[in-house]
Amino acid sequence: MTVSNKKQIVSRKDLAINGALPAFVEPLHVGRPNIGNRDAFLQRINDILDRGWLTNNGPVVQEFEQRVADYHSVKNCVAMCNGTVALEIAIRSLGLSGEVIVPSFTFIATAHALHWQAINPVFADIDSETHTLDPVAVEKMITSRTTGIIGVHLWGRPCAVEELQLLADKYNLKLMFDAAHAFGCMYKGTSIGAFGDCEVLSFHATKFFNTFEGGAVLTNDDELADTMRLMRNFGFIGMDKVIHPGTNGKMTEFAAAMGLVNLDSIDDVIQANIRNYQLYQEELSALPGIRLISYDKLERNNYQYIVMEVGDGCPVSRDQIINALHAENIRARRYFWPGCHNMSPYSDLYPHAGLLLTNTQLVADRIVVLPTGATINAEVIKIIFSVIRVLIEDVQ
Repeated sequence: MTVSNKKQIVSRKDLAINGALPAFVEPLHVGRPNIGNRDAFLQRINDILDRGWLTNNGPVVQEFEQRVADYHSVKNCVAMCNGTVALEIAIRSLGLSGEVIVPSFTFIATAHALHWQAINPVFADIDSETHTLDPVAVEKMITSRTTGIIGVHLWGRPCAVEELQLLADKYNLKLMFDAAHAFGCMYKGTSIGAFGDCEVLSFHATKFFNTFEGGAVLTNDDELADTMRLMRNFGFIGMDKVIHPGTNGKMTEFAAAMGLVNLDSIDDVIQANIRNYQLYQEELSALPGIRLISYDKLERNNYQYIVMEVGDGCPVSRDQIINALHAENIRARRYFWPGCHNMSPYSDLYPHAGLLLTNTQLVADRIVVLPTGATINAEVIKIIFSVIRVLIEDVQ
């Protein structure tokens, strides 16, 4: 039986649960937005409109920054219009140049934020278990042109922050973290945001905590925070005085209002994520060659991603599973396939980078990210499990 024929075996009739057919009329996406109390949000919007202060570091943005900083136990939160601009401003504020070491197994924005500023992203391999930068691989990529390291706290699981800091200190490098997945997470009892020179958050609509679109930089370095505040507003200090090069990276009052309302309900969303993770774990544990990545139960985590690895013991491939789920309108995703080094322009600039990225390729070929969030319930999870189970049973 061919792969294409196997796909067609998975039908809604096969997947009937308790006599009810799954009916995902609208696609079931991985990053469905979580939305807090609508009445509270609309009240904040009315207040903003009545005040007539829509942007330019208004009172809602200032309140939002303080609450996010407090939530992460850091001194400074500098809110931005999106996570990519936050990365770019953080990179520029640190004075990075030449080469900066990053993982290839990350969202393309991590590399683009460097390349956009004429800095060469140098891809180092990841640890196949943690999916984050391997410090041994990082050290091998350090040259006389290296000025910094950007670690990525993937899936909300922190990097090897201590080992990376030791490398940064040893070679006099700047160290920052892309913490787009790690809002509210901890490492050894310390909140994300306190590590390296700074850490960058994303509040895109697909994140479990969102401001429609937005981002921020967290840091305990007051001088660095002041520099980034200048840079996000064209370098203005006062009405008519510019003292630093800058751009327009400001967060609007409306985005901050969404963030504040979502922050009020964040504990409920995290509890829903934990519940979903446990349900997926129960269902998928019986399937051969499939496992969910694990989280340290002693550390706070947001559980915003359901990350499934399809190993050699599974009788079907990762892409067969993806295709079967898509056939049922379940938009599971391949994160972060095929790796930044295989995307333009980096595949042309560094055509042989993959030779040093064995674990990156291995992990990229195995990962499936499944839907979760406050709108996902046990019945939906059972349907998703059934799609995978039926596919596997058809080839056993």
